[in-house]
Amino acid sequence: MAAQPGLSVIIPTYNRAPLVKEAVASVLAQTWRDFEVLVVDDASRDGTAEALAAFGSRIRLLRSPSRLGVAAARNLGISAARGQWLAFLDSDDLWRPEKLARQMAYLAGLPELVLCQTEETWERQGLKVNQPRSHRKIGGWIFFQSLERCLVSPSAVILHRTVFQEHGGFDEGLPAAEDYDLWLRLSWRYQIGLLPEALVIKRGGRGDQLSAQWGLDRFRIRALLKLLDDPGLPAPEALAARRTLARKCAIYAQGCEKRDRLEEAGVYRGLGRQADGLEPIKMPQGGAKKNCLAM
Repeated sequence: MAAQPGLSVIIPTYNRAPLVKEAVASVLAQTWRDFEVLVVDDASRDGTAEALAAFGSRIRLLRSPSRLGVAAARNLGISAARGQWLAFLDSDDLWRPEKLARQMAYLAGLPELVLCQTEETWERQGLKVNQPRSHRKIGGWIFFQSLERCLVSPSAVILHRTVFQEHGGFDEGLPAAEDYDLWLRLSWRYQIGLLPEALVIKRGGRGDQLSAQWGLDRFRIRALLKLLDDPGLPAPEALAARRTLARKCAIYAQGCEKRDRLEEAGVYRGLGRQADGLEPIKMPQGGAKKNCLAM
């Protein structure tokens, strides 16, 4: 049996054969070598498995017979991983060759940390673009800043496997914002280290990216409702989460109204008023809940 690796790299993918080959190649080019690579093929139909065959035994390919979604694909990789540390790479992103070496050295110097991330460079259709200031990474206790938007990039993070053992993995009931949900659950419990070097290339500008679709705030709202249901959440964090929930409900309801989705808008207006008024939040019942808040 091969020696247990220090780190497992998990790459979920769906119908991105050319891109995932580039992603895997960027991992195999790392200067730090104590890792295994697990690619989770989420029922691709574009010849992904055949394309990855060129890497042979340098990677482990896990194939799902049916589409599970990115959260389940990552969780499948976590369950099969053998490393004590776990890193993720989206199949359309790339790593700089020194990414793992720099990040593992950073963690070795700060043994109190169980997760950290790096900065990233953004590209759109092959051209470098400037990140909005609001998306710049921060380190430390970042819960309050993370409420508005996701400030941790899956492609940039390394976590100790005990984090998932103690707090669960990605929420498979969320088709999007599953990373926002996870980082909110973790960032009030742990400091998040930041290595301020752009060691990830984040590639955007394609229509298959969930971030380009309208309506993702309803999944962030679901994540906030889950968070507020945690009895261990401290009072200051809970108050800030409620205020964020009220704001996101109002914004999403306004979007629904513009699209004549009036019943859905009414559900979110009601949730927002409950959150803003600091009263107990009661989930809607019957058809409204099924149609508006279901995944």
